[in-house]
Amino acid sequence: MCCLTKSKSKCISGMTLLLLLFPAVNLPAAKTQKPNAPELTTPTGVRLLKNKSFDDSEKSRNEILELYKDLRLTDVLDGMDLIGLQDIGLMKNDIRPLWRDVEKFSHRIVGFAITVRHVPTDVRVGQNSFPKLEGFKKFKSEQYKRAPDAWLSTAKKGDVVVIDAGGIDECGFIGSNNSLGWAEKGVVGVVTNGGARDTDEIVKVKKISVYCKNGHSTRGVRPGRLIAESYNFPINCAGVLVFPGDLIVADGDGVLVVPRKHALTVGKLARQINTGDEKSRAGRYKRLGIKLDETVIVE
Repeated sequence: MCCLTKSKSKCISGMTLLLLLFPAVNLPAAKTQKPNAPELTTPTGVRLLKNKSFDDSEKSRNEILELYKDLRLTDVLDGMDLIGLQDIGLMKNDIRPLWRDVEKFSHRIVGFAITVRHVPTDVRVGQNSFPKLEGFKKFKSEQYKRAPDAWLSTAKKGDVVVIDAGGIDECGFIGSNNSLGWAEKGVVGVVTNGGARDTDEIVKVKKISVYCKNGHSTRGVRPGRLIAESYNFPINCAGVLVFPGDLIVADGDGVLVVPRKHALTVGKLARQINTGDEKSRAGRYKRLGIKLDETVIVE
């Protein structure tokens, strides 16, 4: 800059005045570009384990459900044994019913699997991450969108949602509200290697059966804990490979997965086993003076 005055001190004072009038922060910043920026690559994923095809017509579904009506897990497990599938499909023994009804056995489940897989979250927020509460509420809302019940759009009457919780120990993504929404869609049960929350209300209304790890509550919400990864693909739940459409049988003895292609064969064998057991127990009831009930056959 040229100084128009002859006095050096006056020249400096003038420059200072200009800086005060036009501070540097108001000047447009020069754009910086990284030279030779790398081209981003998204890996192409391949699912090696493919879904299986099966007859999912209403007629086929009803035939299977009727065949398995009132069968116990042990009857079905014995049927699996007879075709050489010992312990295949038998979930770990820590998957237990959240509630039991020993009068009407309404906690029992027979239905077709919708498989859901969750993974651990990739985001965290710490103490004082947001200057105001609204900031955290916005974060929570955004993260809920990454863990939706998207699978529900495919649900049919008689379905069971089988959920791989991705090893998240403190997230009860089955709650008193959304589980009722699932029941409204005709979903008859939930099986998960994770847990549930709001369990007092779930047990009180008994509108949907829940089988979860150790039959207890895992209490946190989804945001900041997990992300929904996929649904209706093969998953691992409690040590069992579960395909979409497999038959789920659950009662007080645990949870069993019957491959869909074997459902009719296993069901017919299990029915024979169950009938023989009911006839035998009816005789023992009489000899022991126990009042006959719906669990035995009276001839």
